[in-house]
Amino acid sequence: MGAGRAALVCLALVAGCAPGAAPQGTAQDPDSSHAAAAAEHAMSGMSMPMGVEDLHMKLTPERRATPGDSARAAGLVTRMRSTLAKYRDVRAAEADGFRQFLPGVKNQPVYHYTNRLYAIEAQLRFDPDHPTSLLYHPEGDSLVLVGAMYTAPARLSDDDLDQRIPLAVARWHEHVNWCIPPRGGFAHWRDSTGGHPVFGPQSPIATAAACTAVGGRFLPRIFGWMVHVNAFASDDPRVIWAVHH
Repeated sequence: MGAGRAALVCLALVAGCAPGAAPQGTAQDPDSSHAAAAAEHAMSGMSMPMGVEDLHMKLTPERRATPGDSARAAGLVTRMRSTLAKYRDVRAAEADGFRQFLPGVKNQPVYHYTNRLYAIEAQLRFDPDHPTSLLYHPEGDSLVLVGAMYTAPARLSDDDLDQRIPLAVARWHEHVNWCIPPRGGFAHWRDSTGGHPVFGPQSPIATAAACTAVGGRFLPRIFGWMVHVNAFASDDPRVIWAVHH
């Protein structure tokens, strides 16, 4: 994957990355396909070694509920179930500009279908009818709509995020502290030590100093803020607002 595909990753999923700017979470040399695959690993909710996930994901702090939070969250779910129900048919999603993120990665537990125009719009405003990604769970030969992913710029404060979706109900998250190989270091994506990858979201390396020590490039943040809302998966709030990463 070259610069064009890397730019698509930026436009589609990097909240806080201006259109046309270099994506923070992908290498921009010709070996960036491994960086994008690592990004897909993080985005899709694939399992990570015990303890490693906490090193590479930041959650918004838990917040005490205020009057109206529950009603506002329930209203969002109701609206999603009304306006996004047409996307139970993935062909309808594709017709409206959603595209599978990194279709070459098979057997994902959750498939993200991303609308890059909506991702750009999310940098400026929150529109429940325009999620950055639709989330599909594979069942046999079919894809079942389970929810949507909303994104927000990394620059937003907790109060700003709370205005979009109340933090007393949902916990936004962002992917942080990645160490990736040096430019041109294609083969180093396969490096491992102690049974763990040296680079990427499964690595136990989570500081700039440790990354420099192995010759890598440290990325303090990969994407902006994001949150999954599993509005179609269940009526149980614990499922609807679960953090999957």
